[in-house]
Amino acid sequence: MLTDLWPLSWSIGVFLLATAVTVVCSIRLAGVGDTLADRTGWGEALFGAVLFGLVTSLSGIVMTAVSAAADQPDLAYSNAVGGIAAQTVALVVADAFLRKVNLEHAAASVSNMLFGCLLIGLLGLALMAAFSPSVTFLGLHPASAVMVALYIGGLRLINNYGAPMWRAVRTEDTLPDVPEEDTQGLARHTTSRLWTEFAAVAALVMVGGWAVARAAEGIVEHTGLNAGLVGAVFMGLVNALPETVTSIAAVRRGAVTLAVAAIIGGNCLDALNLVVGDAAYRGGSLFHAANPDELFLTSGAIVMTAVLLGGLLVRQRRGWLKIGFDGVLLVALYASIVAVLAV
Repeated sequence: MLTDLWPLSWSIGVFLLATAVTVVCSIRLAGVGDTLADRTGWGEALFGAVLFGLVTSLSGIVMTAVSAAADQPDLAYSNAVGGIAAQTVALVVADAFLRKVNLEHAAASVSNMLFGCLLIGLLGLALMAAFSPSVTFLGLHPASAVMVALYIGGLRLINNYGAPMWRAVRTEDTLPDVPEEDTQGLARHTTSRLWTEFAAVAALVMVGGWAVARAAEGIVEHTGLNAGLVGAVFMGLVNALPETVTSIAAVRRGAVTLAVAAIIGGNCLDALNLVVGDAAYRGGSLFHAANPDELFLTSGAIVMTAVLLGGLLVRQRRGWLKIGFDGVLLVALYASIVAVLAV
């Protein structure tokens, strides 16, 4: 059962069960992560984008690696980039739970905008790799090493950018990154217990990612659905669930900076999923295995990230349909992407 192709009924059942486990784990993760961000002094933006983003991206990382190793490059590539698109829309969902003001206004942060720039750079490199000569070294395309170097360099820049020449103007609706009142009794827990719980949730999310990837293979084989569509939409949405649920939970706790950082930071790590898939795929470079649908999806994710950055810069208090111009555009862009992939 661990290696053979699963029956369709098993595939659908496991897919739904793994999705439910991911949701439950993510709700708990929001409280633990917010408390650890305060306890460690790292702040919501950095903690959310790196550690929080890493844990919420673990399921997607495992999905991409399992699919690539099973010679399903379309599933692997589209899951990674489809998760980015779906997770960006998740900010619109989280925004709906912040009724007083738009999330992009309340969560003004230079770090979050820099992570958005980093994400555009990573996705741009992935596109460049797809159109570059088909060269690999030890099974990896050189762009994989460049993407990892860019991510590490970006983290160092964001962590040590010093006194910024640009600052977000504080308003009465801006919610600062300060320790929130503990409503779940987490403050009574020791730091070691919090880290243990954080690691346990991460392990469950990884198992869920493996189960979703194996179930997706069965769904593709038994239904004949396009692998790119299954990876981008079905797997991508499950990939986005941890970030969506934790962002909503973080917004309800008042940790709005953490909510945005978890999405954007998780997206940067999802871009590195392509590196993981490139390493796991034995048929050459994963970047060159990408078909036009995957390249279209990558371009769409870049446009969506640019729209999100525009929303963070404009900082509407209230916008179209009470979610801001960027929220409306993000939903429209994502719906258009799915419609094109479904054709």
